[in-house]
Amino acid sequence: MKESKQAARRRAAEITKLLRQWYPDAACSLNAGEDPWRLLVMARLSAQCTDERVNIVSEDLFAALPTPQAMADAPLEQIEGLIKSCGLYRGKAKSIRDASRILCEEYGGQVPDTMEELLSLPGVGRKIANLILGDVYGKGGIVADTHCMRICGRLGFYPADRKNPLLTEKIMSELVETGEQSAFCHRLVLFGRDVCTARSPKCGDCPLRQLCKSTSDQTET
Repeated sequence: MKESKQAARRRAAEITKLLRQWYPDAACSLNAGEDPWRLLVMARLSAQCTDERVNIVSEDLFAALPTPQAMADAPLEQIEGLIKSCGLYRGKAKSIRDASRILCEEYGGQVPDTMEELLSLPGVGRKIANLILGDVYGKGGIVADTHCMRICGRLGFYPADRKNPLLTEKIMSELVETGEQSAFCHRLVLFGRDVCTARSPKCGDCPLRQLCKSTSDQTET
């Protein structure tokens, strides 16, 4: 039987509550402090790179280029050299320099707080935009990364075989309270690393077992 939207919201609320208890101090693993520009830059660097590596690289990057204006004025070769170990460094260097330049020229060096404006910046997609809107501006936002798509699919909130970030974002935005969305996504990352792993999920030790459609289906069969 297909789950009603109301029932899905109730189940999502209970899952959110349990994850909050399981990971009470969950936060973004990128050490950007409270600086939205640094978060934007670091989120761009994190593409196909671990957050741990980005945190290390960013120390030298921001020591050399501490402001949007400094980044905008820097030679591309300097930025490339500072971020090379993050991978895909040429494209990343260009996009963070161009985005910084636009912020300086059009936004007074400030990171905008709307989806439309954020998406207009080079290298910024919906995942980065939602991260900034949620973590910085408190507007909520589902960061549909691989953990979010995998776990929400297994939980039965959307077709697990779709692996569609936009669909995941749309569905979960309607199920998770706006004020909980940012922390919910950060907790999913930790939960995905600890319990609901890609290859060998620890279903027997899962605090969400009774609320998970995947384990329910396995029990019924």
